[in-house]
Amino acid sequence: MAVANHQLVEAWRQVLTLSGVQPGQMITILTSQDTHPQTLSTAKQAVADIGATQVQIDLLPVNAEKALSRDALAYLGTTPLTNNPAAYAALQASDLVLDLMTLLFSPEQHEILQSGTKILLAAEPPEVLVRMVPTKEDKERVERSARVLEGAKEVRALSQAGTDLIMPIGQYPVMKEYGFVDEPGRWDHWPSGFVLTWPDEDKSYGRVVLDRGDILLPMKKYVTEPIEMMIEKGFVTSITGGLDAELLNEYMASFDDPDAYAMSHIGWGLQPRAYWSTLSLYDREQTIGMDARAFSGNFLFSFGPNNEVGGSRATACHIDIPMRNCTVLVDGREVVLEGKVIKELA
Repeated sequence: MAVANHQLVEAWRQVLTLSGVQPGQMITILTSQDTHPQTLSTAKQAVADIGATQVQIDLLPVNAEKALSRDALAYLGTTPLTNNPAAYAALQASDLVLDLMTLLFSPEQHEILQSGTKILLAAEPPEVLVRMVPTKEDKERVERSARVLEGAKEVRALSQAGTDLIMPIGQYPVMKEYGFVDEPGRWDHWPSGFVLTWPDEDKSYGRVVLDRGDILLPMKKYVTEPIEMMIEKGFVTSITGGLDAELLNEYMASFDDPDAYAMSHIGWGLQPRAYWSTLSLYDREQTIGMDARAFSGNFLFSFGPNNEVGGSRATACHIDIPMRNCTVLVDGREVVLEGKVIKELA
């Protein structure tokens, strides 16, 4: 259902307030031709209401000749900031960047954050933003799970479908996504609500069996028949099954990059206002699938880059796979039991 402008303005005010925006601060709104016009207009109104200074930078899209999909996460390589020093300098000079374009996994973004600038991504349709406006309670929920991961040595995922995946951790930091940016140099995504980290390099091993209803992103596709993956020394060594497995194999192979098969971030969903079924209600070009990534109790694992946390892998291929009905253990402690977050963390 469509969202009234006043609802989205109020949602923006809440997010900007939680992000510590003050009168006189410099807010840059980053846009491209796919930016939703209502999201943009209401963001401008909310920033003006607070009394912050704002500027909009509109950049042309890139990578169309390489990507196999219009999804902004289908090809992570050069960005509209690459070789654009004027736009880059403006973002570094900002207190907060509202990313309505989707700037991800890039050296430019990493350097902007290091300067102390905060970046908040908001790329989902207005009705999704309004349904999952972040709250302080969202942050507290994510932080409870983050404390379990911090200092831990191993994550293990199991399922009745046959998954048994061992992922040593500790080499990379724990990241918390709760939908607002309340610290200098912080990046977050509205909407979100999950905790994640990256496995130690070349250490993950085991078997993953994707069952019916698990989700492939950026394909935005529910798995219709089992897919079996074998993981050795942190890399996928085989992907077998029926048509879904064939489609995934061809997509990943199209990047012609061994790093596309490396384990990337792992974690679990914690957002009670996100729903596994929502992806079935949208055209594929309307959403980037944050409901799928954030719904409570999923086991979210991925393949591809780790440069976001200082790693060396900057592959353009990134696959996110939210799985249902898994049990997730951290150093032997159950945090998700057959697709349900344990009570102490929910």
